[in-house]
Amino acid sequence: MTDKTHKLFTEDWLAVWIGAVVILLGCVAVLTGWFDFSALKFSTWHFGDHTIWTQLGQWAFWGKLLLTAVVLGVLFATGIKLQGGSIKKFIPAFVCLFLLAVFVRLISAEFTLNRYLEWAFWALIVGLLISNTVGVPEWMKPAIRTEYYIKTGLVIMGFSVLFSNIAMFGLYGLGIAWIVTPIVIIFMWWLGTKVFKIDNKPLVITLAAATSVCGTSAAIATGAAANAKKDDLSIAISISIIFTILMMVFEPMIIKACGMSQLMGGALIGGTVDSTGAVVLAGNALGAEAEQAAVLVKSIQNILIGFIAFFVAIFFATRVDKGSERKVGAGEIWTRFPKFIIGFFAASLIASFIIQPAFGGDQVKAINGVLDQYKNWAFVLAFTSIGLDTNFKSIAKQMHGGKVLWLYVIGQLFNIALTLFAVWFLLSGVVFDIPVLSEFK
Repeated sequence: MTDKTHKLFTEDWLAVWIGAVVILLGCVAVLTGWFDFSALKFSTWHFGDHTIWTQLGQWAFWGKLLLTAVVLGVLFATGIKLQGGSIKKFIPAFVCLFLLAVFVRLISAEFTLNRYLEWAFWALIVGLLISNTVGVPEWMKPAIRTEYYIKTGLVIMGFSVLFSNIAMFGLYGLGIAWIVTPIVIIFMWWLGTKVFKIDNKPLVITLAAATSVCGTSAAIATGAAANAKKDDLSIAISISIIFTILMMVFEPMIIKACGMSQLMGGALIGGTVDSTGAVVLAGNALGAEAEQAAVLVKSIQNILIGFIAFFVAIFFATRVDKGSERKVGAGEIWTRFPKFIIGFFAASLIASFIIQPAFGGDQVKAINGVLDQYKNWAFVLAFTSIGLDTNFKSIAKQMHGGKVLWLYVIGQLFNIALTLFAVWFLLSGVVFDIPVLSEFK
């Protein structure tokens, strides 16, 4: 394969292609009626009754289970192959991960358990229990690819988001994400280098990007731009993961307790929770409107990754690493740009301006009814992977000294306070009109 071809098979692009295939199959299935493309969905059941056994005793249940496993397994395995990975190693690992996902969907459909926690949280809990007790076997690790699954799920989710919502919410999202983010990075750089006097400047800027943008992805891009060492990147990601888990569990609870609207709560989550996957989970815990607002803000924020990496590379080459011969071209912006966002916006455009005008809102809703379950399966694979990939003992060993931890804590509190002000200023209705996110009609 040529280098150009390889660039189309990065994880970001593969999420776009896989999401596009699922969307295409969903559209063809609904619009033509040639076949049933519906993924498996557990109905609500109760401990002590026979509802679950009725489900398990139906051939349709096992048929949809097989269809879901085959569609996701084939698509994700093909992506692994195109990236140069081993299908032989991926398939058995994916089968085990998928079975865990089935168990998660099963227990989270139980009426009492579902009242307290959504399926996404049960996925995280199951993964964490395994990772921090018996541990994750080496043969299963090839399938633990959080970003791969969450990006695919987001591309599929794009089909359910009216483009008018993106256009209407865009300016609000820009105000929340693009103004707050640079301020937080500058603040944490000053705090780390001037107040805490941390000599490891690549670590400071990497942690600042992880805190203000989107955790792992921003840390990797910015760390590469600043020539951060592998240990620096590991520390930044480890701290980010710990607080991401805490925030995606407790931030929705606090928002609900404060009586904040779904729109404002979702926007706050989108601007403050580090990981894109965690943003989806936390937003979903508040409701559909909050989930959409959270994803829109985070998607707009993620666009900054390429620009931040570009300017960090310039800053370090000219000011921090004086005498460095590194050349930084404008192409760095495109290289670091999260391509899956293109898929998210493209799916929204196709649904809003092609499918809806041609076939009507009812057909779009029917398609989204099919796609929604594939999105959920991709997300449950991602959230289970987060848990499986998080070992608290291992993370604790990465904490060298308290300064770096305090830098994150203070930086994140500053981020939350500034984002909360921006959300109130833009979405409370006191200064500007409150945008109303619509559904397909």
